[in-house]
Amino acid sequence: MLHIAICDDEKDFVQYLTDLLNQYSKETGRDIKITPYYDGMELIEKYDTTIDLIFLDIRMKLVNGLHAAERIRQMDERVGIIFLTTLTQYGLEGYKYQATNYIIKPLKYARLKSELDKFVERSQKEENPSLVIANDTGKYKVPLKSIRFQVRSFPSVSRSAKSLWNVWLTIGGICYDVAISDFRYNFNGNRGYFIVSVLFMVM
Repeated sequence: MLHIAICDDEKDFVQYLTDLLNQYSKETGRDIKITPYYDGMELIEKYDTTIDLIFLDIRMKLVNGLHAAERIRQMDERVGIIFLTTLTQYGLEGYKYQATNYIIKPLKYARLKSELDKFVERSQKEENPSLVIANDTGKYKVPLKSIRFQVRSFPSVSRSAKSLWNVWLTIGGICYDVAISDFRYNFNGNRGYFIVSVLFMVM
């Protein structure tokens, strides 16, 4: 399923884009979940890390799309962002936030279909498994390749798999003290590697 968010303070446009996305889903047979947001602040405060792609209007009254994109990138560096704008220069500015693309309003179905086809094709080629980290500031989706960890107290092999294992977990340069459940390791010749379950708590 493709999870798409629409963030625009014009409710009529949100409904119009929703109708176009439903048309695309019907024509292609792809399941699409659509989540609407009506301001950048709402998107930030209620952000769902399962979102794959955001259609984000740049000019909104309370929190504009550029400020929202800056905050979203702190929480999720992999989500696709397509800016919606009536002015070309704003769209170009959006590339600072690794935008997938920008679309000049009014949006036509042919352009929408082209962008979605390219996004889906690119997403299928890229394998970027991620982990959702939750703390008192919110939820953050972090690619596994950016996570580094170091064992602080290495357990004996005979310890129960249900025990908690203390490690240092580094995410984006920030070090966390982490308790991980079901920490296992294997050795292949001189090369060791760790198998870590995704059930853990950031302390």
